[in-house]
Amino acid sequence: MGAEKARTVRVALAGNPNVGKSTVFNALTGMNQHTGNWAGKTVDNAEGDFLYNDTRYIITDLPGTYSLMAHSAEEAVARDFICFAKPDITIVVCDATCLERNLNLVLQAMEITSNIIICVNLIDEAKKKNICVDIKSLSEQLGVPVVKTCARSKKGLDELCRAMDEMSRGKTTSAIKIPYTESIEIGINEMLPIVEEFFIPGISKRWAALRLLENNTEFIDTAYENSAVKADKKEQLLSAVSEALKRLSENGFDTEKFGDNIVSCIVITAEGLCTDSVCCHSCKKANRDRKIDRLLTGKFTGIPIMILMLVVILWITVTGANYPSAVLSAFFNSAEQWLSDFLKCINTPDMINSMLTEGIFRVLTWVISVMLPPMAIFFPLFTLLEDFGVLPRIAFNLDRYFKKAGACGKQGLSMCMSLGCNACGVTGARIIDSKRERLIAIITSSMVPCNGKFPTIISIISMFIIGAGAGIFGGIAAAAALGVVLTAGVAGTLLSSFILSKTLLKGEPSSFTLELPPYRVPQIGKVLVRSFLDRTLFVLGRAVMVAAPAGLIIWIMANVTVCDATLLSHCTAFLDPFARAIGLDGVILFAFILGFPANEIVVPIIIMAYAASGTLNDVSQLDILKEILISNGWSITTAICMITFSLFHFPCSTTCLTVYKETKSIKWTLVSFIIPTIMGIAICFIINNICLLIGVS
Repeated sequence: MGAEKARTVRVALAGNPNVGKSTVFNALTGMNQHTGNWAGKTVDNAEGDFLYNDTRYIITDLPGTYSLMAHSAEEAVARDFICFAKPDITIVVCDATCLERNLNLVLQAMEITSNIIICVNLIDEAKKKNICVDIKSLSEQLGVPVVKTCARSKKGLDELCRAMDEMSRGKTTSAIKIPYTESIEIGINEMLPIVEEFFIPGISKRWAALRLLENNTEFIDTAYENSAVKADKKEQLLSAVSEALKRLSENGFDTEKFGDNIVSCIVITAEGLCTDSVCCHSCKKANRDRKIDRLLTGKFTGIPIMILMLVVILWITVTGANYPSAVLSAFFNSAEQWLSDFLKCINTPDMINSMLTEGIFRVLTWVISVMLPPMAIFFPLFTLLEDFGVLPRIAFNLDRYFKKAGACGKQGLSMCMSLGCNACGVTGARIIDSKRERLIAIITSSMVPCNGKFPTIISIISMFIIGAGAGIFGGIAAAAALGVVLTAGVAGTLLSSFILSKTLLKGEPSSFTLELPPYRVPQIGKVLVRSFLDRTLFVLGRAVMVAAPAGLIIWIMANVTVCDATLLSHCTAFLDPFARAIGLDGVILFAFILGFPANEIVVPIIIMAYAASGTLNDVSQLDILKEILISNGWSITTAICMITFSLFHFPCSTTCLTVYKETKSIKWTLVSFIIPTIMGIAICFIINNICLLIGVS
């Protein structure tokens, strides 16, 4: 039977974060859904389909969540889909290594629907830890099908498909009912008549009664919007719930402790299920994981090891990117000549030829040759840390510092992603549940130097602080640059987060549950493909979008003459007084403005302006570059202020575009632009005046 004639079954895929849910989804549907090894990766619904036994199964991968009580956006999305979209089957994926905790979500889902299949995944990890799960006993106790799987190697997926097929063809289940306390049962009985009167058939009455007992008005609003509440009955429902709660309260029903009592009953039930179904013995792997955790999350070892890992990654990135960048640059130089020759052959005017080749094409290819190699190195290395399970440990180490700044510990993850590209740090903030804290992470993403800023920072450190002889890609220069990153970048992020949490984004830091996943050997092939397609090309594509028009603007500024001087000269002269007040000069400041499309072109623009040429120039020899800079008035103060302003200034156009797409707000895009700029100007002003006072030149 063809796909067009196959019957259709809708399936919801739920589960705790980091249980391999998206891996199950990928294995079934063949879609390349991201499956990073840290909690909270899936923040939106992903959909795919596949055929099995003449049936088309449409699977929706729900956000990872620990509960369906809707305390976060992920919980609300998962709850609403299971409850109101009414999928034919709901698969709850569990981690075999910590089944007891995962059963809390299973039991909550079973209260909404009885069409449940339990997928006990990561059975290979459980075997390594000497954990044995008796799925037959568990299935008998729960009253629903239970299937063992190892989604990474596609083991057990046939059994899962058979269970789906049987359920879709009418196999009945007898899901257990959670035994609540007498007080809760009295409350449920009080609410059941209200549910029967105001809700349409099809919704779980017992589960709806529990939500009404919580006085969950958000649930009522959502139920009404999804037509689960009878038309024009919303206000009457709210009134009836209020009266019922009042009666219960008068009879001694404790509404304040109701939620805690519900959770306690679910936890006790899960414990009882696991007592008869799970057998655990101590093993070497678990002991090894605990020893590694003591090092990576230790009070005295966690931060130093984290810094060391970043040093190694950045050193490999900076060193490794040198050769491919040079190869790309040479290739594009030849391509530029070929393009120029071709335009001459077709009699293109010299001005148009120069505009296209020395303006648009040169800036465009410069951005590609400088950005592509370091990103192609950094992102796979970063993804390896992610898949191995190290990133959640970094968030754990940074959590207390971000909480003191009024932010969320998960911001530490997005901050690490910003080291590769600030735009990736912006998108990485999706893992933060709180909108307020997510905005803080987005706004402060540019405080951390990205790959585009490193060449400038390392060059200046090498020339003016270490000495040109150390080499731009020397280990000392890389270590010094990282020192600046860790002291200024992280401190600036924490400071700006604190200021935002006390002003524009007031609020208390929210608590979050961060599961520390088991250490796993990354799948190298998938890491390389995913990091290149999902991150490197994504960021590079946005950079290219703005680099071409920027090249045109730069060429016009450098070649259009007004009153015997180019527009570039007029602009730099206008900015010079202000720029010198903050330890720079007009050329440097205007280079940052023209470098808005990409930080990589700031130094070439400075060279172009100093040399009074009409095209971008590349000076690869540090000693020659240093002579040019010194001859144009640079001092140690200028170098320090240049490094500082490179760290703290407005984000590039790619990051700004990403901020707007993530926030859908011009206001927050402007805030993310203004705050680092003000901070950079203020710090440079202070540094310049201190240097003047102590006589540093």
